[in-house]
Amino acid sequence: MPLGLLYLIADFFYLLVYHVFGYRKKVVRENLSNSFPEKSLNEIITIEKTFFRYLTCLIVEVIKMDSISAKELQKRVHFKNTDLVEAYLKNNESVLFCSSHYGNYEWVCMAIGMAFSGEHYPIYKPLSNEFFDNWFLKMRSKYGNQMVSMRQTIRTIQSTKDRPTMFTFGSDQSPSKDDMKYWTLLLNQPAAIQMGVEKIAMKTNRPVFYLKTSYVKRGYYEVDCVPICLAPKETAEFEITEAHTRFLEDFIKEKPAYWLWSHRRWKHKPSEQTQATPTEETLPEQV
Repeated sequence: MPLGLLYLIADFFYLLVYHVFGYRKKVVRENLSNSFPEKSLNEIITIEKTFFRYLTCLIVEVIKMDSISAKELQKRVHFKNTDLVEAYLKNNESVLFCSSHYGNYEWVCMAIGMAFSGEHYPIYKPLSNEFFDNWFLKMRSKYGNQMVSMRQTIRTIQSTKDRPTMFTFGSDQSPSKDDMKYWTLLLNQPAAIQMGVEKIAMKTNRPVFYLKTSYVKRGYYEVDCVPICLAPKETAEFEITEAHTRFLEDFIKEKPAYWLWSHRRWKHKPSEQTQATPTEETLPEQV
């Protein structure tokens, strides 16, 4: 189906999801209220409605991944400041990307493989449902991406260390209890932050960029390649993690409706887990 027709379906789907079934409405309301305690209930509800209306558009855009052409995807996802990244890739150096569940993160991931000259390795967590896991893996692997399971990250970095690569991390994803994490405040709430980007950056001295996605209009996005840390080995412990967390927080505050508020981002509490530090024993010396 053309996207125009899919968006009409999304508008109808919004009425069902929000007004009839109330899908995760309680979770979204709680997340927004805790994140923006200074906002009135009416302001929270306005953001909430905009989010759910966008969520249904996001769902049909994800479905469209199966048939969207490379040409159309490049037209709908525009990258800014790619020259900052290409300067490293052309010099046979690798970079690390931070990304988030903001805007259409699936389309952005697909488009990265076409937007840059280096090999792109998005890090993902396999889904428990085998059918959907296989489908997403197939879709995300289109147009030059080489998906890497979280548990295979270090091995893949080792095997590609002599080639210019881009590894993309979902830096706003909630870590599991077994993952190394750092506790800080995110949108006025204690949040566990994954340490993968910082650990690898400090060990390899690869520059870190944030892929800041902006919602332009329905079906169109702009992705700015923003330098977060260009000399990781010169940074203090947790400095990179704080930097990308604060950056995420700032642009969520700018336009909050396009972040994935239905995700149970703050389900873990600091009392459940201990603070971890990015020590070197987790990374082989040759990385």
